Amino acid sequence: MIGVFASAVLYVAHVLATPVIWDGRASLNLTAADLDSSTGPFLTVVKGSEAATHYSQLLGDTIAPTPLWGTDSEQALSVSIDNSSVFLPGGSNPQYGFRRTDIIAAVDGQHDTLITQMETGTTVFHFSVQQDASRPLNYSHEYQVAFIEPNDGSHIFELQLGSPFTNPTGQLPAADAHSFKVLDHALNVLFSTPFTADAWHNFAVEVDWNARTLAVFYSQDAEPLQSVTDTVPNSSAASGSAGQGDFHFGVLKLPLVNSADSPSNQNDVVHYGIQEGTTEALLYSGVFVEDASGGVSTGSDSVREA
Repeated sequence: MIGVFASAVLYVAHVLATPVIWDGRASLNLTAADLDSSTGPFLTVVKGSEAATHYSQLLGDTIAPTPLWGTDSEQALSVSIDNSSVFLPGGSNPQYGFRRTDIIAAVDGQHDTLITQMETGTTVFHFSVQQDASRPLNYSHEYQVAFIEPNDGSHIFELQLGSPFTNPTGQLPAADAHSFKVLDHALNVLFSTPFTADAWHNFAVEVDWNARTLAVFYSQDAEPLQSVTDTVPNSSAASGSAGQGDFHFGVLKLPLVNSADSPSNQNDVVHYGIQEGTTEALLYSGVFVEDASGGVSTGSDSVREA
């Protein structure tokens, strides 16, 4: 029954156009200077001490973006971390436990108004991810690579890779370390799929902000998005403005436990733990947010501008 229902919903979604609220598909005229100054659709301040373009590069015609939405007007984006990727929120209290480069949905550096626009009613968060073979991840670590983060630091949903952080440390890498995991606010795994090489992995997460539910869609390369979950409760997330926050994508690498740290500090993943300092990266494309009132866009003929 679920398969029949999902097929009907997908057919309707595929032929209906839904308006884009925020478009993070990097246009061909977006420049490195735009990344450094947070001009355009991205806020690029969550990073290490170097300029934004040390960690994030527009790829032009060197790597084709996901074909799901057509490739004529978009360029893919590389997001990387290295040992300088220590973020200082507010210019102090460095996050030595993390290595992170986050791209935040914004319009010319402004994001507060956009949050309300993206996170009212029912909206859909799209993002496509590909491996960077020259700068692979270390799958013994946990990576949080797409999420919405309210002020309390939780995630409304999260796309995760690698071995989830545990204290004490378990077997590394974890059995499912090379798979994507889509998590709800309570960290339940809603969907998992292998992160295979040489393919764009396309995701869409539908968020009903009033009913506090989630639904996940997935495909590879040019294949239309398919429903891969039921609509499921996300009731542990706060309601109203307390449950709203910035939409992030990038590379956030958690540490491993350092036995030399005190017991209390071993659980402080933000400020303590082991990081190897290697350069690692992911490729992104097809990042945008749409209003779901007309259905979920599943491919290039089912999405339109607002």
